[in-house]
Amino acid sequence: MQFDDDIRACAELVQRADPDRFQAAMATPLQVRLKLFVLYAFNAEMSRAPWASQESMIAEMRVQWWRDVGAEIAEGKTPRRHYVATPLGQVLSPKLAHEIDTIAEARRWDIYRDPFDDLDALVKYLADTAGNVMWMSAATLGQADEERVHAFGLAHGVASWLRALPELERQNRVPMVDGTLEGVQALAQIGLDALQNSRGASGVVDKEARHALLAGWQSGAILRQALTQPERVAQGALGMSEFRKRLRLMWCSTTGRW
Repeated sequence: MQFDDDIRACAELVQRADPDRFQAAMATPLQVRLKLFVLYAFNAEMSRAPWASQESMIAEMRVQWWRDVGAEIAEGKTPRRHYVATPLGQVLSPKLAHEIDTIAEARRWDIYRDPFDDLDALVKYLADTAGNVMWMSAATLGQADEERVHAFGLAHGVASWLRALPELERQNRVPMVDGTLEGVQALAQIGLDALQNSRGASGVVDKEARHALLAGWQSGAILRQALTQPERVAQGALGMSEFRKRLRLMWCSTTGRW
């Protein structure tokens, strides 16, 4: 891939909308980085599509637009001209493009203000969104065991969700089935269990695919904070210092561990 205007626009979008993923991508080799910029730009666009309008019909149309893009790529067609969709068609295989439909269906929850039916529904939402984005990214870059990658993607999704709770509540969403400190701890434990499963499964994640897992370099620390100090979630105080973030990212990038 060449660093053309589309890739540059994707990189700028990721830098604005998802600075942590941008930092993770910047820690990878150039050709890997270009692909990750496209995949993460798609995730940013897909994430904000449901929030495009207060009118649910318009938001549904935005989500459907990306479902149609996914269907075009899955059918081996050149997707419609768009600064993210066009390079996405060059990066994503038809097989992996089927994941877009799952992500889009899950993202429909963001359009409305209904609470999740139960904890299982919340976990499924995080697995279908963050888990599938992690899988698409890893499988695009190299050979990877789907179970391990999905487990790590779920852990990353739980950590990101816990960090986003204050903002979601400001947007009048109901992001937790149980918003008590105990409920926060229960969700954090699910994330930690998924993290452990990603490390304990026997399948292989090769060197190239591991570049995608850098996106979750903070997940373990955030989940442990939420478990031991759940009050930090409502305070919006989860996360590491800039120094520790850079040190952890450097360590993960150098060792290939997650």
